[in-house]
Amino acid sequence: MKIVHVETLISKGSFPTSPEWVKIEADIRAGIAAVHWPPGSGSFTIHPVKQANGVVPIKKGMMLALKAEGWKLEEAMDLATAKLPGDLDAVFYAKQGPFAVEWETGNVSSSHRALNKMALGMIHKKLIGGALVVPSRKLYRFLTDRIGNYDELAPYLDLWKCIPCAEGVLQIIVVEHDAESANVPTITKGTDGRALV
Repeated sequence: MKIVHVETLISKGSFPTSPEWVKIEADIRAGIAAVHWPPGSGSFTIHPVKQANGVVPIKKGMMLALKAEGWKLEEAMDLATAKLPGDLDAVFYAKQGPFAVEWETGNVSSSHRALNKMALGMIHKKLIGGALVVPSRKLYRFLTDRIGNYDELAPYLDLWKCIPCAEGVLQIIVVEHDAESANVPTITKGTDGRALV
């Protein structure tokens, strides 16, 4: 799998030039590159049929790659709200504070919640930053119907860029398949637990 666009919403203070950010960014990039389909193929080839492929198994592949680099998975955090906003997919505890990664497996409203959750954590200084991984338009048409994607988030970018924050990084990372082929199987829908690494 490859990254086709990185939208940096916030990049402030000393954190974006720190060794910790260098590691976090490298871990995220390596985790995305390590997502392969079919498993063990060395690249990510999608079966190009509209809405035919699941999403959760793709997420699991990257999460295992992050875990191997010391990230904590399904981390519950108090982000200074009256009610906990749900677990974060992966968290790395940098010396400046926790950095979160969310991989989109729901619809576009889920994408908004994920970004808002991380932005809230930054406002309340509970997170040093976060990144949301979403499919490109080219990829999302082959995934579960109505999966959150970059194009539907784009009209709201200015809102997240205005988040009051003096330190940290907040990004949207747009991913895409390496190739298309009807000769590869579709990716199972639902949580079947297979790692795509």
